[in-house]
Amino acid sequence: MSGRVIVVGSVNIDLVARVPHLPHPGETVTGGSYDRHHGGKGGNQAVAAARLRRPTLFIGAVGDDTFENEARRALITERVDVSMVASLPGQATGVALILVDANGENQIAVIPGANGAIEAGYARDCLARLGPLTGDVVLLCNEVPLHVVREALTCARAAGATTVLNPAPATGIDRSIFALADIITPNRNELGMLLHTEALRTGRRTDASQEIPSRARLLLEPGPEGPGVRKAVIVTLGSSGVLVIERRESGPSKAFPEAGEPANVAAAGREADGLKIWELPAERVSTLDSTGAGDAFNGALAAAIAEGRPFAQAVQRAVAAGALATTHVGAREGMPTAAELEEFLAR
Repeated sequence: MSGRVIVVGSVNIDLVARVPHLPHPGETVTGGSYDRHHGGKGGNQAVAAARLRRPTLFIGAVGDDTFENEARRALITERVDVSMVASLPGQATGVALILVDANGENQIAVIPGANGAIEAGYARDCLARLGPLTGDVVLLCNEVPLHVVREALTCARAAGATTVLNPAPATGIDRSIFALADIITPNRNELGMLLHTEALRTGRRTDASQEIPSRARLLLEPGPEGPGVRKAVIVTLGSSGVLVIERRESGPSKAFPEAGEPANVAAAGREADGLKIWELPAERVSTLDSTGAGDAFNGALAAAIAEGRPFAQAVQRAVAAGALATTHVGAREGMPTAAELEEFLAR
């Protein structure tokens, strides 16, 4: 399999302030510096895939304001196909307000603008125009409306694509959405939110003190509202790496071949109840800014799967890309190139 990465998601202009420490509620923090960057989880993930030399297409929207052309040009410069980026009259291009402290930790507020005005029909029509998607990877985050995420996952699955859902933010996502994904990539907090929200709706109790593997597997198992994630859950754990749980019920998946597994994955992996559970540690780097790490991870994961790489190898490359992203200031600026990633992995 060697296909494209198709990202359905958000594009923003990031207004970034570096401050001595992140403010508490009601606190004013002075000092630091200010920069403007290109962002939006969808745009960042598309750039991450494109820099790894995967043909990448972006489906989304910008406003008809002064940021529109700037946002488009930034994607085009990275060789991302923007032919399916709509310009919505009367809407503003999305903006993210980001605070980063001296340790690289961040707080982010997102004003969706055009990202929140995309219609499900637009995503459906774009995917339909692309025809069969066998071999392609469709990657989604949750910075566009939920009905758009659901429709895009439904259409991508029907067209034969591998679907990857980055549930960021996790607000509002239920099984009617994540059960359409082949792979879901929550971080620790997003995993907790997905399970807590389901518990409130269904009464299915979850113990927050349970170990992450026990909680993550609930996303794969059937629940009161229906089936779980189709193939794998990857919980990103920041500097601790990732935890992966993948289905093994009917032997190795054609989409996730085993050949080429990193040795440390094979040694650490264990199987239980038709699931393979394994961990991969994070790469050690000097972190400057963690803002784009998750986007680098997801874009690199999608790119590696679209290349046809074995699943564990794809995860390994994604972990390395996420680590490399933290060594640069700015979200999109930190996305590694193919040459940088190969050199890093070789070391």
